[in-house]
Amino acid sequence: MMNPNKLEDSYKEFIFDLAKWVQDGIIHVDLALLKKFDLLNKTPEEEKEIQAQFPFYFHVLESNEKVTLFNNQFAVWIIPKVVDETPTTLTLIALMTNTKPRLEIVFSSAGAYNTPKNVLKVLRHFLTEVLDTEEEIASISH
Repeated sequence: MMNPNKLEDSYKEFIFDLAKWVQDGIIHVDLALLKKFDLLNKTPEEEKEIQAQFPFYFHVLESNEKVTLFNNQFAVWIIPKVVDETPTTLTLIALMTNTKPRLEIVFSSAGAYNTPKNVLKVLRHFLTEVLDTEEEIASISH
């Protein structure tokens, strides 16, 4: 398990020069993205089934600036802020490696899309996507 101080050091390194770490840019959550990932209009039963298929358990560290979630696979930083007078949540997802986290995806939720439910749905989608990609890479390299 990653040391919380090392997680904080990685976070500071990523946030200091985000453009350097995320060449593809920040993904903005909007209606088109939610539709593309089929994250809208799920019944409570469908939501429970999805959660059972992809359970992610995290240790949680809270500070005034952010919430840090981490386990043996991921480090996630959820940063609430106000951008141009609009409440916004910036979420950084890093895959844990042997030495330190490797930033994979950054997404931003603002305005009507900046709800805890949407942030968590998109987070779960991207966590699953990262795991699927890593599994594909591993199968190709064998």
